[in-house]
Amino acid sequence: MKQRRLPDLGGRGEGWFAAQVGLFGLIGVAGSLGPAWSGTARSATGALGAVLLGAGGLLAMRGLIDLRENLTPFPRPLPGARLVDTGAYRRSRHPIYGGLIVGALGWGLMTASPAAIVGAGVLAVFFDLKSRREEIWLADQFAGYPAYRSRTRRLIPWVY
Repeated sequence: MKQRRLPDLGGRGEGWFAAQVGLFGLIGVAGSLGPAWSGTARSATGALGAVLLGAGGLLAMRGLIDLRENLTPFPRPLPGARLVDTGAYRRSRHPIYGGLIVGALGWGLMTASPAAIVGAGVLAVFFDLKSRREEIWLADQFAGYPAYRSRTRRLIPWVY
């Protein structure tokens, strides 16, 4: 199976987490380098960016809260964890990742940074791959995961 070729990057997926932290840093720096556009466009993208940053933050925060004792920074689920399919997880299998993608796009628009917007796109591809690796572990640990996966969007509710 093609998904099986995604690397573990450590016993718990520590490498995936380290790469994620690095990407956040790059996106943050890119957004602070100064705006690439101004005027009315900057006002419009700034407002849209603020909305996306807030919405992404809310989605990610709700995902964190809904996981409770199952929360880990690494993609491999904790031993003895339970499958969470309520709250934000009712609409998205990875709402934290989705929220971070939406928030990163919002940051790029708010700061008028093409580099941060591209970084948000890279982050989306990264989280798509990371979630695929994570889902292999989830399916191995939870018998109900394939059914949950078939009825729930991957990253962003109602979108993807």
